[in-house]
Amino acid sequence: EVVALMGRNGAGKSTTLKAIMGLMERVAGQVHFDGQDILGMAAHRVSRLGIGWVPEDRRIFTDLSVLENLEVGRRPPRAGAPTWTVERLFALFPNLAAMPDRPGGRMSGGEQQMLTVARTLMGNPRLVLLDEPSEGVAPLIVEQMAHTIVELKAQGLSVLLSEQNLAFAAAVADRACVLEKGQVRFTGTMRELLANAPVRAEFLGVPGGT
Repeated sequence: EVVALMGRNGAGKSTTLKAIMGLMERVAGQVHFDGQDILGMAAHRVSRLGIGWVPEDRRIFTDLSVLENLEVGRRPPRAGAPTWTVERLFALFPNLAAMPDRPGGRMSGGEQQMLTVARTLMGNPRLVLLDEPSEGVAPLIVEQMAHTIVELKAQGLSVLLSEQNLAFAAAVADRACVLEKGQVRFTGTMRELLANAPVRAEFLGVPGGT
C-alpha cells in the first residue's frame, strides 16, 4: 500500500522518515520493520534490510552520468521485493532512457527527482520512504511521479511518502497520517481524510468544501 504522511512545513514528516532510516541521533520509541525493531540501527544496516530512502534534496552524484548513478545504487535481488534492472527502470522512466550518459548536474530538477527514485529502486527495496516527491518540480513531472508511485505499488512495493500536496497524495495514497508538531492528529483512509473538512482546514490549511 501507499501511506501518506501529511502536514504543514515543520510538522515532522521528513524527521519521521529520517528516524525510520536511522539518520537521527536521538530518537525514542520503537520502529518495527518485518517484525524487527530497527530503532537506533545504522542507516546502512536499515538499507540492507530492504528500506530505500528518496531524500527531498535528491543527493544525486552530479559528476556521474545517469547510468553511473544507477550503478551506485545496485544491490542483489531481494526475497519478497521486485527486482529492478536498468532496462526496467528505463521503461518506467522514459525521460532517463533518453539521457543515459548525461551527467546528473546537467539535468532538470524533475529529471533529478526521477533519477533519485530510480537509483533507490536499484537497491531492490521492499519499502520506499519518499520525501516530498511533488515539491519544486513541474506539473508534468508531478503527474509522472504520481503514475510511478501507483505503478510501484502494483509491482508489490510498499511506499511511505511525506507530502503537503493533498491532490497528489489523494491520487496515490491508500491511507493518510496527519502530523502537527510531531504529533499524530489524524489517521484513516485517504477517502476519510478527503471527507473530513475540519481536519483538512486545521492541520493542512485546506479549506473545507461541500
